[in-house]
Amino acid sequence: MDGTLSLVLLLLFLWCLCSRRMERFELTAPAAFVLLGLLLGEGTGVLDLALPHETVKALAEITLVWVLFTDAARLSFRALRPELGLYVRLLGIGLPLCVGLGALLAAALLPGVSGWSALYVGAALAPTDAALGATMMVNPVVPAKIRRVINVESGLNDGIVTPLVVLALAGVSAAEHTAGPDATGHALVQLAVGTAYGAVLGLAAGWLLRTTLRIGWAAEDFAGAGVLALSLLGYTSALAIDGNGFVAAFVAGLAFGTTHGAPPRVLLYVEQSGALLSVLVWLVFGAVLLPDVFAHLTWQAVVYAVLSLTVIRMVPVALCLAGSGLDARTVGFIGWFGPRGLASIIFGLLAVEELTPEGARPVLPVIACTVLLSVLAHGLTSAPLANRYGRAAAGTAGGPTAPAEELRVRGMAAGGLHHRPGRK
Repeated sequence: MDGTLSLVLLLLFLWCLCSRRMERFELTAPAAFVLLGLLLGEGTGVLDLALPHETVKALAEITLVWVLFTDAARLSFRALRPELGLYVRLLGIGLPLCVGLGALLAAALLPGVSGWSALYVGAALAPTDAALGATMMVNPVVPAKIRRVINVESGLNDGIVTPLVVLALAGVSAAEHTAGPDATGHALVQLAVGTAYGAVLGLAAGWLLRTTLRIGWAAEDFAGAGVLALSLLGYTSALAIDGNGFVAAFVAGLAFGTTHGAPPRVLLYVEQSGALLSVLVWLVFGAVLLPDVFAHLTWQAVVYAVLSLTVIRMVPVALCLAGSGLDARTVGFIGWFGPRGLASIIFGLLAVEELTPEGARPVLPVIACTVLLSVLAHGLTSAPLANRYGRAAAGTAGGPTAPAEELRVRGMAAGGLHHRPGRK
């Protein structure tokens, strides 16, 4: 085990040394660590990541908590106002349509998937991950408005669908008789408790941090570690009062972000910690989950994965953006850049823990196949499609695109923990 841990740490350090260079080859950290997991795991046996279920569960849960909290906390509602209508369309109309269409096609196409299982597949594959299109997100030829819209959508949709994923898993467990018949009702109560508790915790913590920083009680250098603890506190304490910890963490992040008034670097510690764990999740995905999934992969799962990245994503986006004033080229661009990534993997790992092997087997291959295809397809098309779209957008506008602005892409972007446009 010590040798495996040392190898993982060495891989992380080596990526740090060459991450900027890898940008030239359009290789993102998620793609790199999935490939490393495949090659060094089942491929050669060099990397032994036969982790206990408890370890995998803890890794998935902590990563999801930090991702949900930071995605919500770093939102600036003032900055959202110019494109608020687009966010409402994408998240309030497009996201539910994506979940619904995904569930319908899952029930129609996938063997052994129906009802709650179909809803789980539709919800687990609905959130997007901007980090998989990181080279596009930092490309200044793409209008800043479009990059911002894609980034904000990616930051919020995983938190919005989390209650549906939790509810669907409870429904599947009840159908398998591994949980009581009132499992779905209990899950709804937990979601309500988590929402209310997260709001109170986030508001109170944000006010306390803002006040103590102002009067000089709190040291800014330690504030990052405090917020890291706060994000986990939202999860663990919500569980202690029988609330849903994931929803509590997301809502606490939203409430905290509206009130803390601290410098943005206060969240940097949490973001970098989450980014580190996300890399480990990608490595586990490549080394452990993919080989097992390949053994149960069906043609239906492959077809569904292709539909998930195209029809299931792009049709709802086109419908919700109709009449928004965006041209067809821009709508198609936003629709295509909806990569499936970290959140979908973690939802898959949660299914492994919550369901019996018989219940998880029909849904895991399609989730893993969709994410893998997304890593490849969006990684390969990110730069060429961004350049092509950017040139076309500049020509339509009659001039060059706006300079790149600071956008923080969730997770491990192309060149490191937080790649900033304009610092090429």
